[in-house]
Amino acid sequence: MSRAFVNEDAASEPEPRYVLPARESSDYAFAAARALLEGADQGNTRSAELATGYMWGDPELVVHMRALIEQAETDGDDRFARLGRRYLRKVEGA
Repeated sequence: MSRAFVNEDAASEPEPRYVLPARESSDYAFAAARALLEGADQGNTRSAELATGYMWGDPELVVHMRALIEQAETDGDDRFARLGRRYLRKVEGA
């Protein structure tokens, strides 16, 4: 394999940590949606999927994702808004 595709530092980088409420909490789904966006922003969606139990594009999180997009647009966070819209496109394409 070409060295251009080898990330020699990958083993030394710790997995991202996501602060989530108890799964039984009414806030869990919203926090999970935010964690999926954070994981996508870091280029590590898989870690967020494992931490939350939700897959990227899970229709259960659409209402929360829309709220996060609205919040990101209000805050001027174009990256999070763009990632949220990408999530919604995944749901629509499923």
